Amino acid sequence: MTDVEKKWFGHPRGLATLFFTEMWERFSYYGMRALLVLFMTAATMEENPGLGFSVGKAAAVYGFYTFFVYVLALPGGWVADNIWGQRKAVFVGGCIIAAGHFMMAGPMIGLPDTPTFFLGLALIVIGTGLLKPNVSTMVGDLYPEGGARRDAGFSIFYMGINLGAFVGPILTGLLGEGYNWHWGFSLAGIGMVLGLIQYRLGEGYLQEAGMIKTGDDEKTHRRKTYTFYAVAVGVLALLVVGGYFLIRTFSAEELARMVGYAVIAIAVVYFGYLILFAGHTTLEKKRLVVIFWLFILAAIFWSGFEQAGSSLNLFAADFTNRMIGTWEVPASWLQSVNALFIIILAPVFGSIWVFLASIRANPSIPVKFALGLLGLAAGFFVIAWGAANASAENLVSPAWLVVMYFLHTVGELCLSPVGLSSITKLAPRGRVGQMMGVWFIGAALGNLFAGLVAGRLEQLPPADLFGAVGMIIGGAGIVALVVFKPIKKLMGDVE
Repeated sequence: MTDVEKKWFGHPRGLATLFFTEMWERFSYYGMRALLVLFMTAATMEENPGLGFSVGKAAAVYGFYTFFVYVLALPGGWVADNIWGQRKAVFVGGCIIAAGHFMMAGPMIGLPDTPTFFLGLALIVIGTGLLKPNVSTMVGDLYPEGGARRDAGFSIFYMGINLGAFVGPILTGLLGEGYNWHWGFSLAGIGMVLGLIQYRLGEGYLQEAGMIKTGDDEKTHRRKTYTFYAVAVGVLALLVVGGYFLIRTFSAEELARMVGYAVIAIAVVYFGYLILFAGHTTLEKKRLVVIFWLFILAAIFWSGFEQAGSSLNLFAADFTNRMIGTWEVPASWLQSVNALFIIILAPVFGSIWVFLASIRANPSIPVKFALGLLGLAAGFFVIAWGAANASAENLVSPAWLVVMYFLHTVGELCLSPVGLSSITKLAPRGRVGQMMGVWFIGAALGNLFAGLVAGRLEQLPPADLFGAVGMIIGGAGIVALVVFKPIKKLMGDVE
């Protein structure tokens, strides 16, 4: 058996390369994310000083950051398909991510805090846009035959994502919260470097996965590449200049609202055009209506779920009793609970759906979305109950957050894995890529509004904020449950 034919748990050996690449990337992403809002809101004069931002500003910056992480997956996929190939895009993206984390640690060598912080965030966003969508594409390339074996390969790959998401906040939180925020950012960068090293060492096992396959001749490809570089430089320059004037004119919260409303308006116009003027068949138009409905529900879901890194992280830091004896557990450690529950519950939910399908009782796509929203809402009602009497002098048990994250994970497993699959089934022929992009935009929009909602923690007591979020998301879940029959009818026989 040659090196490229070696197996890893019965799968192509290249799966191990991609598994550990993604594991270390998620280690760095979730490790840094767990520190992000805590660092921004930490006072500048503390023993472990932060940036001293208000809760509203910090939450808005967090929302912008997670928004652009999802949005840049679209051009990142295009670059891989047309310019570099997935293999190069993943490596370059990982290098940019690592540079971003180390840039955020720049004050350790005397660099200014705020400029290096924002430049580091920008680099991580760009790098993640290149790496995140393309490493998943390469996993699919390892299984040209498709079928159940590919599904099993993605299940193993998904475990790598959650393993990194579980360990990252624990280690970066131990260093970042316990000693120095910039040590935590550095550890996130080191994790990404380790991922890149093993990626290079295992690259030979990837066979043809991720190689550029445009079909262009060399001259055409060179012209396309140079055009892309010129456009990219121009766009970056425009963003820098435009961003400079915007941040001097508007607050972070105002900018986030403006971007959010603009995205909603664009989505409405886009779907209106596709449904009314793009020449689709009656069935395709009905399914586009369903996709738009799922887009709305997904945005609402993520606007609540992504409170994890912002308002819920602040609640863990300020209102939760984290003492074990004389040692205080870092607040960021609670960011690992969701990943742990995913690792435990994902196989259980997979088995449940298979069993229900065998007895013809598997819930339809709209019902699973409704259940996801209701599970998320239930989690917010739990934490609102726990927060009702919480104060800086009366800290509550972390068990409230653990139970809440359990319910949030149940909601996530009902909605998130179903989302991408449903889009591929419902999208009109020739528009699957566009509809996948729409799904990412829905997630990005939810992340943006999550930051805006979290900013309300500055004016509202935690119990009131979490209760209001639970009511809104629960209301959306009830509406989704009430209208699931007409929505299912619009889908046709897709299930």
